[in-house]
Amino acid sequence: MQWTSNRRRKTAFSWQLLSGLLLLCLARPSHAQGNIVPSGGARGAGMGAVGVVFRDAQSILANQAGMAFVEAPTAAVFGEQRFLLADLRNVGAGFVLPSSNLGAFGLSLQYFGMSEYNEQRAGLAYARRLFAGTSIGLQFNAFSSRIPDYGNALRLNAEVGLQTQLMPKLILGFHLANPLRTRTRGGDRMPAILRAGLGYQTSDKVLMALELEKDIDFPLRAKAGIEYRPAEAISLRAGVATQPATATLGLGFRLPAGLAFDFAGGYHQFLGFTPTFGLIYTRLAKS
Repeated sequence: MQWTSNRRRKTAFSWQLLSGLLLLCLARPSHAQGNIVPSGGARGAGMGAVGVVFRDAQSILANQAGMAFVEAPTAAVFGEQRFLLADLRNVGAGFVLPSSNLGAFGLSLQYFGMSEYNEQRAGLAYARRLFAGTSIGLQFNAFSSRIPDYGNALRLNAEVGLQTQLMPKLILGFHLANPLRTRTRGGDRMPAILRAGLGYQTSDKVLMALELEKDIDFPLRAKAGIEYRPAEAISLRAGVATQPATATLGLGFRLPAGLAFDFAGGYHQFLGFTPTFGLIYTRLAKS
């Protein structure tokens, strides 16, 4: 009887793991440890998943070069429930500490997965302005993945980013994640992801962003988003992306105490709706 019970538990676990990994494959082609990818947080999620030109707290997760333009200590957290499935959680947090003389330092943590399979990433970042409007950022990551009864795997990799002001209202951004394509314990390579994008600030109220993303082993992904601020404390966002085809909407609120809330929703053509929530705290200067 004990043998039968153990066998049933193992069979149930195998089906849960297989179902979860199948959903991940449908959502986005991925390698082992390939589901934690550069992210613009809830702000980026509402703009078609762009983020390479961001110059706020979300840059710690999207393009570390943007940290060089953060002016006050800032913390950001976000979470998403992919396709409204409890077992596909993606949460992240980051902290940026700027220094007037030394550049900006950052710490980020991210988790993706379910109890049967999950990935974690911890990153230490540094960014500095090279000259007016241009900055570079670098981050070192420790990745781990865990499957119960199969153990953990730990790997190291890095990210590098660049931003430059082409014109007063036009920003160009580049970001490369895992350039060395670190091998996993199973012999596969983690994905190298290159992103390039443009951000056009038509006015103080409107930002338009276009981004191209290339996983070295998969088709090019195009993303576009717009952010409109009808009032100082409110941001309205929308975006689209390909590979897979996704449409997004977002909403942001700023509060006087240095708090900001972001909400976003993305619709996948086959798997449905993904909600995202973000919270940002900026330490205000004492008057």
